[in-house]
Amino acid sequence: MTEQNRLVGYARRSNGGATVRLSINVEEMKNCETYTTSDGQTYIPLVISMQALEKVIRGERAVTTIIQEREE
Repeated sequence: MTEQNRLVGYARRSNGGATVRLSINVEEMKNCETYTTSDGQTYIPLVISMQALEKVIRGERAVTTIIQEREE
C-alpha cells in the first residue's frame, strides 16, 4: 500500500538557464526514510519526474517538485 508521498523540495531553472537549482526543506529531510549501502554510507532516496524536469529545463514550466515516494 502506498502512503502519501513526502514533498521535500523544488527544482527550478536558474536565472541564467545554465543550471537547475534544487531547494530542499531541511525539516522534511529529517523525516525522510534512508538506506545504507554496503560501505556504510547513508542516503535519502528522492524522486523528480523526468517529464516535469525537462519542461523546467526548456522553460515551459517554472518549477517541479522533489519527493520521497512512500511505501508501507
